[in-house]
Amino acid sequence: QVQLVESGGGLVQPGGSMRLSCKAARSILSTFTGFDKGWYRQASGKQRELVAAITSEGNINYADSVKGRFTISKDNTRKTIYLQMDNLKPEDTAIYYCNMADRYTNSWGRGTQVTVSS
Repeated sequence: QVQLVESGGGLVQPGGSMRLSCKAARSILSTFTGFDKGWYRQASGKQRELVAAITSEGNINYADSVKGRFTISKDNTRKTIYLQMDNLKPEDTAIYYCNMADRYTNSWGRGTQVTVSS
């Protein structure tokens, strides 16, 4: 298992922006680059869903609900992934989790709360 440390959540008004970060602590670079990486979210009373993902080959996909508003990126040097969230909507309110996985491990962060409200 890899320890994933998330940061960047909080309260934001509708239409605002926020960036989430997730660092793979104590992970060597070759392991980090080999992971498929993603952000998931779970709203109250709902199942966890994929928000955005970037594979080890660099392929990116987004949930339809966030396309054009959210951007996933990675910094191999910092062993960190990011989720830039723009034009946030109240329905984006959820706990956001980062995930990194390969054929041997599947690791989750503890989650960070994002609340979009006026």
